Amino acid sequence: MACATIHVGFTVPQLLRGASRILPTHSALVVLRHSAFCYCTVNSTIKSKRKMDHLERTANNFRQEVISQAKVCGISNESETVKRLRLAITNKDFTFKAGQWVDFFIPGLSVVGGFSMCSSPGLLKREGILELAVKHTDHPPAHWVHTECTLDSEVALRVGADLHGYQEGKGNGYKMGTVKLYYSAKNTSQLLFKKSILGLMNAFPGKIRCRFHVTQQSSPICEELRPHVTEGRISEKDLEKHVSKDTLWYICGPPPMIESISKLLSDIGVPRNCVFFEKWW
Repeated sequence: MACATIHVGFTVPQLLRGASRILPTHSALVVLRHSAFCYCTVNSTIKSKRKMDHLERTANNFRQEVISQAKVCGISNESETVKRLRLAITNKDFTFKAGQWVDFFIPGLSVVGGFSMCSSPGLLKREGILELAVKHTDHPPAHWVHTECTLDSEVALRVGADLHGYQEGKGNGYKMGTVKLYYSAKNTSQLLFKKSILGLMNAFPGKIRCRFHVTQQSSPICEELRPHVTEGRISEKDLEKHVSKDTLWYICGPPPMIESISKLLSDIGVPRNCVFFEKWW
């Protein structure tokens, strides 16, 4: 539930953003034409470079000044390797827009985490609740979430937005286009937030479409999901048909996917200034 975010007041978890922050083994690519297209896949490994921590890598990104205290009020397993946290926030000045992320401060831990929201701004406004989905890794903040975090654990949050400068001055006349999502994992049990995605497809017919790709499926696929599932990875042909002068591509995922898809897009004629991604590893 990397994640995709469409700015119409809701968040498509793990599809546009945070795939590498939340789910390092999942990936996402979004294409906006007067529309949005999201592509999720898993690719081969590449030679690793020196790892930069979250604050170092995002040092030049815009951040809100407000740092808010939060208390864990719910913990659940989204999958075998992903936990969903529900955080109660009482600070009324804490706000975020779909697609943003938070600096995640843990008492007693010097390393600051960076995670994307998997809940909508509407939930925060109605209930004062923010949700995060965190993939189990050895990174200290993620490791803490999976091994030490309990109900009533207290943390602190600060909102960041890599696209703040891009959105600034664009006006408020946003008009929703269409979304095409390609989301790939080993099997359907690893397709996080699939019920939420199906719900959005039903709520916005013709506006949001999705193809789930599975690469190592061994069990039968449920009837509800079957019409939307394709076996095998996302191919070049899937991307070629979305290329146009009006298309913007947003990639989210681990290093192999970012570099592989960036090169593929370049090879099929997509200008570099039409491709956007974040590096969180």
